[in-house]
Amino acid sequence: MRILTMTATAAIMFATAAFAGNPVGKYAVEGKNPDGKSGYTGTVVVEKTGDTYKVTWVVGGATYIGTGIGDKNFLAVSYKSGNNTGLALYGEDGASWAGVWTYHSGRTVGAEIWTRE
Repeated sequence: MRILTMTATAAIMFATAAFAGNPVGKYAVEGKNPDGKSGYTGTVVVEKTGDTYKVTWVVGGATYIGTGIGDKNFLAVSYKSGNNTGLALYGEDGASWAGVWTYHSGRTVGAEIWTRE
């Protein structure tokens, strides 16, 4: 029984380590807008596209598509939806990614956390 427990623990640790530092995947997103009052939820999909990443958010029926650059520690994303553009910066936080974002010409920032699905 002890061997089974140790094996299961090791498998979970290795699975978590495989995701750490790799933003590719599907996430549930939860965030706060730059006004600090209104929040939102949705999904985010991150795909590797050569040296860059394609980041697609679906929030409240709207789709935002961005291009990201980064490494195992951070991901910087510029995004666009209709006439809206902006910039986001995320840091790896275990299997999740947490960050801040703003609209083009923004003076305040929103916050977001991506939880891997």
